[in-house]
Amino acid sequence: MLLSLLGLPPAFLILSFITILCALYVVTNNNPVYSVLALILTFFSISAHYILLNAQFLAVVNLIVYAGAIMVLFLFVLMLLNLNKENEPLIKTGWYVAAAISAGLLLVILAAALHRSSESIMQNPSQDIGLVKNLGKVLFTDYLVPFELSGILFLAAMVGAVLLGKKQSAEEISTSETSEK
Repeated sequence: MLLSLLGLPPAFLILSFITILCALYVVTNNNPVYSVLALILTFFSISAHYILLNAQFLAVVNLIVYAGAIMVLFLFVLMLLNLNKENEPLIKTGWYVAAAISAGLLLVILAAALHRSSESIMQNPSQDIGLVKNLGKVLFTDYLVPFELSGILFLAAMVGAVLLGKKQSAEEISTSETSEK
């Protein structure tokens, strides 16, 4: 009954519930590894929102960039930090109260903003917006020169990184050979 009152698709509401639940788990959990895993689930559910909005390219980029690369960096940082219970500072309860009040005010502002927005904004009027096919057409017609220049820039960066890596390893090999003799 509540789903029909809101006028939103049930898939959107279920995904929104999962996203908010995972995001709250990220913030409230004491174990940083579990928080990172919940953040990955949050990014997956946000990608599902993009798919509901017919923006497949954004969904894939969100998964590759955030759920892939950024989360790997977070996990490496957590492994390198050596987080212990003894090292954690004690947080006064005043901060919890301030955070709860701020979250409540943010919820009220978001509810008022959504209440004022019309349903035409929430619904996708054109089914072709966000498709990879249309993005490819625009990239290869209107923005061909910047697209090719950015590709050349990325290629030069990769070649430079490989050359720097090979040069450094060759120097290490030569110094280790001379020290062994």
